Formats: sequence, C-alpha cells, structure tokens
Amino acid sequence: MAVKLLLIALLALASSNAILASDPSPLQDFCVADRNSKISVNGFPCKNMDDVKAEDFFFCGLDRPGNTTNNVGSAVTQANVNQIPGLNTLGVSLVRIDYAPNGLNPPHTHPRATEVLAVIEGELYVGFVTSNLNGGGNRLFTKNLRKGDVFVFPQGLIHFQFNTGKTNAIAFAGLSSQNPGVITIANAVFGSRPPISDDVLAKAFQVDKNLVDWLQAQFWTDNNY
Repeated sequence: MAVKLLLIALLALASSNAILASDPSPLQDFCVADRNSKISVNGFPCKNMDDVKAEDFFFCGLDRPGNTTNNVGSAVTQANVNQIPGLNTLGVSLVRIDYAPNGLNPPHTHPRATEVLAVIEGELYVGFVTSNLNGGGNRLFTKNLRKGDVFVFPQGLIHFQFNTGKTNAIAFAGLSSQNPGVITIANAVFGSRPPISDDVLAKAFQVDKNLVDWLQAQFWTDNNY
C-alpha cells in the first residue's frame, strides 16, 4: 500500500512539474527587448534595467492611415514587440487596419495569437474558418460589422475582413501575443521562394498546372507594415 501511495505521489509531482514547466506570466515587472543582443532565446533577451527608457514602452503613428494603394486595398500598421520593445514577455500587441472601398485584408492566420477586432469607421464583412472537422469539411463563421462592433478570431484559424461600404474603413485589433506572426494564405502557397512544386499545388487544388504556374507568376502583396 505504501509503495502504491509513493508511486501516486511521484506521478502527481511529475505531472505538476510538467504543468509548471512554462511560466504563465512574466517573473519581473518587465523585460524590455534587447534587439542588439547576440543571445538567441524564444523571444528577446532583457535589456539591462539601467538602460531602459520610457521610449521603450512608446509608439506613435496609429493616428495616421496606412497606404491602401496596393493590390488588396488594405494596410496593416503593426505595434508589436518589433516596434515596442517593452512588450517583450507581456503577451499582447496591437494593429491598425485601413481599408479602401472594396479593400480586403486577405485570408490569413496568426499562429501565436487570438485577435479581437473593433470597427472604428465604416462597414466590414468578416469571417473565419474552423480547422478540419470530423467527417470532413470546415465551418465558416461570418458577420457584417459596423462602427463600434467587435469580432473575435480564434488563434491559428484562417480569417479575413472585407470593406463592403462605399467609404474608407478603419479597425483596431488587439492580439494575445507580443509577436503574433501572420501567414497570408495566398502569398504563402503561391508566392513562396523557392516556389512549391506545381505538381503538388495542381493536385492539392485540383486544377491544371498552367493555372498554378500563372498564379505563381503574380505579384503577391504584403499589406503588413
């Protein structure tokens, strides 16, 4: 009986250590990113406390519209750890998204963050697609948003926003990562360098290889700044 209790205790301890192996929150007030450090870690190493300044927690420019004169008619102005070093380890970031009439923030994913989007001006048609469902298929959730409306895009799922109004639209979005990452689906599939084999893509999309070759020859806009 004593042996069984000891084994149970050891299993519980091992399980507890596994759960606590990743810190759920920062272990200090802040860890301002030292982008000049040659140390490689998951994120950025901390700047020396004596070198930290108020500017490390500051970013200006989200009052200015992004340049939407591109193929998709949208611009994403990012405010993550790459722009604000003080966000390092804090698990949050922000973007401003501008849309010309008929402008699209193309289908994309954030591999490291959930996104909550608020419409500031204009009208947007937004949506996301679930991962593969049991038995096949992917479910689409969409909503038409107006000024003041909010919509959530779960982490890692493909989502988009489209300006359905006749005027420019503006949205702000918070993301649950200091560095959410973005994978624009069309750019990744047809604009990778070197390109994915047209045999692979033709079979995956069930289309002729000539169409794949044509798509790979296009200019794929990156609307993130």
